Amino acid sequence: MRYLPLTEEERTEMLARIGAGQIDDLFADVPADKRARALPDLPRRKSEIEVERTLSRMADRNTAAGAVPFFVGCGAYRHHVPATVDHLIQRSEFLTSYTPYQPEIAQGTLQYLFEFQTQVAMLTGMEVANASMYDGSTAAAEAVLMAHRVTKRRKAVLAGNLHPHYRDTIATVSALAEDEIVTCAPQPAGREDLLGLIDDTASCIVVQTPDVFGHLHDLRSIAEKAHAAGALLIAVVTETVSLGQVRPPGEMGADIVVAEGQSLGNALSFGGPYVGLFATRQKYVRQMPGRLAGETVDAEGRRGYVLTLSAREQHIRREKATSNICTNSGLCALAFTIHLTLLGEAGLQRLARINHANAVALADRLGQVPGVTVLNETFFNEFTIRVPGDASRLIEKLAQKGVLGGVPFTRLDPGSGLSDLITVAATELNTESDRHAYAAALTEVLS
Repeated sequence: MRYLPLTEEERTEMLARIGAGQIDDLFADVPADKRARALPDLPRRKSEIEVERTLSRMADRNTAAGAVPFFVGCGAYRHHVPATVDHLIQRSEFLTSYTPYQPEIAQGTLQYLFEFQTQVAMLTGMEVANASMYDGSTAAAEAVLMAHRVTKRRKAVLAGNLHPHYRDTIATVSALAEDEIVTCAPQPAGREDLLGLIDDTASCIVVQTPDVFGHLHDLRSIAEKAHAAGALLIAVVTETVSLGQVRPPGEMGADIVVAEGQSLGNALSFGGPYVGLFATRQKYVRQMPGRLAGETVDAEGRRGYVLTLSAREQHIRREKATSNICTNSGLCALAFTIHLTLLGEAGLQRLARINHANAVALADRLGQVPGVTVLNETFFNEFTIRVPGDASRLIEKLAQKGVLGGVPFTRLDPGSGLSDLITVAATELNTESDRHAYAAALTEVLS
């Protein structure tokens, strides 16, 4: 007998209590074109063994990232994760279901959150960081809301080379809050003129470096103009490993730095769960969203750790919250911290150098393929190429030849019209034979 926890009468009573006429009314904020129009094409009932077989056949249609030469990036990167990371995060004492409110029984968890915050602050060149957020895109949206609170303004300026998914996440949150968003057009060549868009009505300007096309940016002039206008500079980093080589945003005047931490300790995992990094200046700490672990001493003078500067009610009562993200990606943050601890400062710098060197070697190789143009003068481990014809079709042809060659820009931003661009990433896991295979396959499909 099927288990139905509610009768039709109970459902009707619940809908009436909240003022909804039907269940579909609960999804009014979800755009119509994003809703499923029919049930998925799956059997309605199967035994457990049959379900395993069906799902296994579906999974076999995927090409695993480690099975072929892999050059996909754009915010999610394939890096080597030491076995130690997975071994340690699976220890039972770390598999906590929630951020701990009782410090007397959660000192280990609070300590690693404190150490995670310290690492993030050092990486970004900022003074204080929180105990993580869901991912980089939601951290960016929360940074914009924080800038509104600090400046008492409601307009954000988004650079055109901001990752389209980050842009869309900010736009979604801003639309619900009825805030104003000024979005610039993408500039694949990397030459964005943002200074003229900063005025005394803007709360913040959001700039990514390396940007979605891979270009590196010096943020100092933007920071100066923003501060002169009373606005904040929000810097976005989607590839955390880049901070082992490039100047951190905090040293270039950023007021808030948000980043995707997936590159350290966390596998691709079909898009999540990931871990958002969020850091800011000390003077803005009380406007920072999310959890904050602090170091203190107990009654006997022993070092200890607690959640600090915000009451529990700030996280569980929406009307008192600085953020509607009221938890953190604790296990992913722990994986990040373990990996970065294993690397150390010298190890992170060496890892970053290898990433950059592999990307340079790949750019040199692809730039020699007839019809291909590398658009970047500067990049870390990711760059953009212009190809003849439709980039999406080209990527599919490369996949048929066993090479996952990158991300067509129109897959991120279908309305951009930039159908001849592919963003390509190279990490420490790419070999000379991978680069040779990519160049050979690209030459063949373009000939």
